[in-house]
Amino acid sequence: MAPGDWLALFGQYLLLSLLSVSGAIGTVPDMHRYLVDQHGWLSDMQFNASIAIAQAAPGPNILFVALMGWNLGLNAGGGLGAGPHAWALGMFGLLVMMGGILLPSSLVTYNAARWGQRNRHRRSVRAFKQGMTPMVIGLLLSTGWVLVRNGAAEQHPVSAWVLALVSAVLVWRTRIHLLWLLGAGAILGAFGLV
Repeated sequence: MAPGDWLALFGQYLLLSLLSVSGAIGTVPDMHRYLVDQHGWLSDMQFNASIAIAQAAPGPNILFVALMGWNLGLNAGGGLGAGPHAWALGMFGLLVMMGGILLPSSLVTYNAARWGQRNRHRRSVRAFKQGMTPMVIGLLLSTGWVLVRNGAAEQHPVSAWVLALVSAVLVWRTRIHLLWLLGAGAILGAFGLV
């Protein structure tokens, strides 16, 4: 990757940061478009694995961006076995992508939260919060679409979509803890059903 590519990557993640009103996971479709479809810097498997590993690991939800950056840097350096240079590029990719996704959203969130707290009684602030709900839901649904379409749906198309639909309905209509649903999905995956 040329220096201009790294700068463009940083700029792309600065923009995505401003769209991540539902969290960075809501910008996954555009990340996929940019990293996999448009530039081919990550494979579908690396992209999906970055998300799956980060979501399964304890810690902040944003870790999937760090894993994508690490994988992208390793790819730019020639792969995991290419030595210290590849590892250094992996760390650089991690820093570029995490810096880009965290910097703007952190500054905007900090200032907006302070302003919103001071003006919480205003009708416009309450309307803005209610208006953001459909946007957040739409971004999360599009993320689910990308992950199901590029993952298990190729091997088990019907069962993957049924599992995604059943999970969405259970999250929406019941109080079942998400860890139970994750565990059920892991068991179905271990038996090769999805």
